[in-house]
Amino acid sequence: MKTSNNLQKVSGGVTAALGYKASGISAGIKHSRPDLALVFSEQPARAAAVYTQNTVKGDHIAICESHLKNGRAQAILINSGCANACVGKTGLRDATAMAAMTADALSISPTNVLVCSTGTIGIKLPMLKIAKGIPKVASALKSTSGLAAAKAIMTTDTRAKHVAVELKVAGKVVRVGGMAKGSGMIEPNMATMLGFLTTDANISAPALRACLSDAVAQSFNRISVDGDQSCNDTVILMANGMAKTPLLNAKHRDWKKFCAAVNHVCRELAVSIVKDGEGATRFVTVTVKGARTEPEAESAVRAVANSLLVKTSWFGGDPNWGRIIDAVGYSEAQFDPRKTSITFNGVAAVKKGERAKGVSLKTLEKIYRKSKIDIDINLHAGKASRFVFTCDCSFDYVKINSEYMT
Repeated sequence: MKTSNNLQKVSGGVTAALGYKASGISAGIKHSRPDLALVFSEQPARAAAVYTQNTVKGDHIAICESHLKNGRAQAILINSGCANACVGKTGLRDATAMAAMTADALSISPTNVLVCSTGTIGIKLPMLKIAKGIPKVASALKSTSGLAAAKAIMTTDTRAKHVAVELKVAGKVVRVGGMAKGSGMIEPNMATMLGFLTTDANISAPALRACLSDAVAQSFNRISVDGDQSCNDTVILMANGMAKTPLLNAKHRDWKKFCAAVNHVCRELAVSIVKDGEGATRFVTVTVKGARTEPEAESAVRAVANSLLVKTSWFGGDPNWGRIIDAVGYSEAQFDPRKTSITFNGVAAVKKGERAKGVSLKTLEKIYRKSKIDIDINLHAGKASRFVFTCDCSFDYVKINSEYMT
């Protein structure tokens, strides 16, 4: 199956590209659910990562930053069920030990191992269980276990998130695959999520970092479930070169083509996170256009996407456009409300700052009952625009998050 970017969809997720294996097991961190995953490249790969901008950070981030100074990695160990954040001095010690134990199990250098954690903040890692689990997850590595790894990184996710595509670069078949987790505490910079991408293309380290940063800006940083930014967000991209392409960088004729594939994988994963948002029943794309500047467009689109009043109206199927224009009004955007227009799935709801004539409330209610809603807001103040993929806020969101630790 080909995508809109003329990419061929393939199976396998993070193991779709040549030379990658993965695994997912239950180490006992969570009750009767897979909770320890491993991604491994048969040969050392160039690697790049982006992290949360939250001042409070999980201790795995310091390890990733340190080990990626040389721009290389060969394995990523991920645990779910425990964030390893805000646990004092033991956090860094335990993250370091996880890398060392994984390296020992794989017979590689500890500096070639990255570690990631996700789950409840403030609870120490059960290191005895993890220590017993690492040899098991290493021995379970297979080139067909991308889905098992995707399941093992889930927390409140209701389904695994993985995707892979194939394309030709410099006459060679290249694959880009990925998996991600995330369902709640989702807000850009980067959302509460972990994302792992693999490719068999041969890419220079600086080019890899640039490609990943650009892809994240267009995908994971364009989503919001609840406006809460996690302290553990991490996205890692590995490129092992086993497709034997020439060294790719921005000067290569197929560079944009390759980056489009990375963008596609990131976007698919980001959208799947929003669709699986905690308690979500509607997938909503909010677009603000006609703003004076991009920062003003960003402020306006975030105000709408993160407004509880707006999000609950989506859940209730109540086309209350007044809440939308009100949210834009308290954002940093400068505009004339009397020139503002709003559409729902292309149908005018507001023209020149007031209810659009000739459109019945029943028509708008019918749109709001759909599982997918596109809301376009035109401020008619400039040329800047921004969008966010988001969702509604339901009863289930409150239930899930009122009982998270208990």
